[in-house]
Amino acid sequence: MVPDGAYRVGLATVAAVFALLLLAFVTSLVVQARPAFAHFGFGFLTGTKWDPVHGHLGALTFVVGTLETTMIAMVIAVPIGLGTALALAYALPRRLQAPLSMGVELLAAVPSVVYGLWGLLVVAPAVRTVLEPALAKLTGGHEPFGGIQEGIGLLLAGLILSIMVLPTLVAISRDVLIAVPHEQVEGAYALGATRWQVLRRVVVPHARAGLLGATTLATGRALGETIAVTMVIGNTVSFAHSLFAPTATMASVIANEFTEATEPFHLSALVAVAVILLGVAILVNVTARLLVRSVGGRQRVGLGVA
Repeated sequence: MVPDGAYRVGLATVAAVFALLLLAFVTSLVVQARPAFAHFGFGFLTGTKWDPVHGHLGALTFVVGTLETTMIAMVIAVPIGLGTALALAYALPRRLQAPLSMGVELLAAVPSVVYGLWGLLVVAPAVRTVLEPALAKLTGGHEPFGGIQEGIGLLLAGLILSIMVLPTLVAISRDVLIAVPHEQVEGAYALGATRWQVLRRVVVPHARAGLLGATTLATGRALGETIAVTMVIGNTVSFAHSLFAPTATMASVIANEFTEATEPFHLSALVAVAVILLGVAILVNVTARLLVRSVGGRQRVGLGVA
């Protein structure tokens, strides 16, 4: 028999190795990005001009593009994902729940390049000929649905991202919803509540912290998605003044220019963009963790008072 102390030492060693690897990873990125940060200073984060040939490098355009595509994706994905998870957990017949849940999980395994190719060849023409003209009529051709209707751009990137994050969002949300104590659900039904009232007042509030965690994971994937976004966003180093306009994200500019980074500070600037992307992802996850803890604390307090 191996003593418990040996298990604890082994687990502590594994955790320490992981922490060291993570620290080495972050440190190596910061070291590679230091020349760009030292040369351009804070202007690297606030600058809007990206011209490696003449040494003008500012990453604000890509930061904004990343946040815009992520916001569009989550605005579309969250209501659809939550509704689908509720249906899989409580609304659909049991004989359909298992195969449909398996289908959702299989969609999560589809490579991002497949989504990008599908978006470029199938979705983009439909967006150009159907969706964009319909949206342009709503505002008379003005912002945010104005400009040239090419199909490829910010809107298409957000749509493809929303489809990509849906399997993750639905699968985790479904598991969280199923974990709601059966006694609470049956008790609500016994008191005469309808299915909609049970879902809205019992199931969703109890699973709120877990649903927020699922949304965080989906947001993290949307922030860092590279290949699919690169294929459909248009890749221009300018702000998108319309949802129809092309732009670029932090991940897409790295993918497009990394192999051609030969000018001074260009390679370091791309690594600096990666550091900013890592920082944004960490900030989103830390904020979500605090929100989850806050929501969980309020739920425990509510249960204690009850």
